[in-house]
Amino acid sequence: MTSSQASATASPARARLLETASRIFYADGIRHVAVDRIITEAQVTRATFYRYFPSKEDLVLAHVDQRDQQIRSVVAQAFRSSADPEALLIMMMAGIGAEICGPGFRGCPFINAAAEYHDPEHPVRRAVQAHRTWFRQTVLNLVTAAGCTDSEHTTSVLVLLRDGAMAGGDLDDPAMVREHLMRTVPAVLADGRGSE
Repeated sequence: MTSSQASATASPARARLLETASRIFYADGIRHVAVDRIITEAQVTRATFYRYFPSKEDLVLAHVDQRDQQIRSVVAQAFRSSADPEALLIMMMAGIGAEICGPGFRGCPFINAAAEYHDPEHPVRRAVQAHRTWFRQTVLNLVTAAGCTDSEHTTSVLVLLRDGAMAGGDLDDPAMVREHLMRTVPAVLADGRGSE
């Protein structure tokens, strides 16, 4: 990254545009939100918007990438606090449970974005898939390290639990969804190890 690219990435105006867009996209969806609304709410000029984001799609990609990097950072921090794979899996799911119960929760931002971009070759859809691939591989690595004999199946179940919790947390009582998620994860791991 050149120094001009780094300064553009660190620009307060760019950060304000991205924060505003992410808030609006998450609350109201992506496709039908006009660039003019983002410009107005971020209090920047149209020229400033296009200086940092040549198109709305570039802004959407930056939004998805930022959410991905935030989650990777939280997971990396958890990995620095423990080496126990089962404890790490439970911490990851507890983080999902906390997100579900947080204010303004409207489901998984990646699933939400994918629902608006149906073409699997679209750059936004590919960015969502890259996040899911990373998440799945992280879970698979932990499941394998935790001694699960059918690690692929156990990983698939845990990813399904995560996806279901994200949907249920928006549609149902989030506290109840979190409780069921946290009760189920240890049982899935025990089943994966062939425990009674």
